[in-house]
Amino acid sequence: MKYNFFLLLLFISVFGFSQKSKIDLKQIEKSLKNPDSPYNYEKLIFKYKGYPKSLDSIEAQYLYYGRNFRDDKVSAVDENFKSLTDAFKQGNFEECIRLGKVLYGKDPTNLDVLLVLLRAYDSRKDGSNFMHHLNQFRLLTEGIKNSGNGSSEKTAYLVNSVGDEYILLNILNIGKDYVRGSQPAKDGMFDIWEKDGRKLYIKILYSDL
Repeated sequence: MKYNFFLLLLFISVFGFSQKSKIDLKQIEKSLKNPDSPYNYEKLIFKYKGYPKSLDSIEAQYLYYGRNFRDDKVSAVDENFKSLTDAFKQGNFEECIRLGKVLYGKDPTNLDVLLVLLRAYDSRKDGSNFMHHLNQFRLLTEGIKNSGNGSSEKTAYLVNSVGDEYILLNILNIGKDYVRGSQPAKDGMFDIWEKDGRKLYIKILYSDL
């Protein structure tokens, strides 16, 4: 899904200086399902929906990467998601909001759904809903950014899907002049983006391939 210049507006000041943290998917899955954990999914999603600015960078990563362990997440092949993308392409933002709310209710950390809602609320000059979802979007993308630095396989950025990879590439201002190479990994797939000897490593987790 292409969002053109709108994405650039969202990426201004998206990232601050946060400490990089190693992503432990097994620990994330365990904590999200544990009702006594401070990282329990229901606790985090309550804060995320109500006041996303109250979550820290670690909590953001638990929510973003924890999406891999949800059974109710929205897939790009779902009919409702296809209808959402069709409405977006046609500029039917009223329909985007109607469908987007439904999909957000099922999968509130889906970055594509958040971006469509942002564009739709922006078109209606609905500043309250726009800022709320923008704070959520910034929180999750900051979690991705803090997963690595992209300089090697060991420090690759981790993303849940190819769609999220392209969102990250836009954030990092990696354009069409980069050449992509791919290679399999034990629990995912590496995409290596290269230009003038500089390489950027992004790892797509198998759980959403």
